[in-house]
Amino acid sequence: MIVIGIDPGQTGGIAIIRDGDVTCALPMPVIEKGLDAKAIRDVIHVADFVVMEKVSAMPKQGMVSTFHFGVGYGMLQGIILTLGIPLRLVTPQAWKKEILAGTTKDKAASIDYCKRVYPYINLIPKGHRKPHDGIADAILIAEFGHRKFT
Repeated sequence: MIVIGIDPGQTGGIAIIRDGDVTCALPMPVIEKGLDAKAIRDVIHVADFVVMEKVSAMPKQGMVSTFHFGVGYGMLQGIILTLGIPLRLVTPQAWKKEILAGTTKDKAASIDYCKRVYPYINLIPKGHRKPHDGIADAILIAEFGHRKFT
């Protein structure tokens, strides 16, 4: 069973869990100022199903940034559904309650959990100096999907 977790957005990530093990975790593929649809398709086409964080507009977020985020979010859904892959949307509250129980449930908690449970996964992508919270969140979203839907 191949489960893909997606933390949407340009600073998000994609993670693949195959038979319970994280086999791939990467930052969201982007080109110029948008998501790289072809690269995303090439990563997720192997999935049995995808779990993606369900998002909504946030207070005090600018209209332009909200619009760009919404376009990317819709693009991700379109890619997944066009490939015929079942999609489950989960709220941040749901996956954090399950995976990060007993923690602060913030970005640092996601990174700490991944370092502890998946020490073989590199959370620092090329060109970065610190762990990428989008990759960490994608891993935890995939783990949530693996726990709940397989």
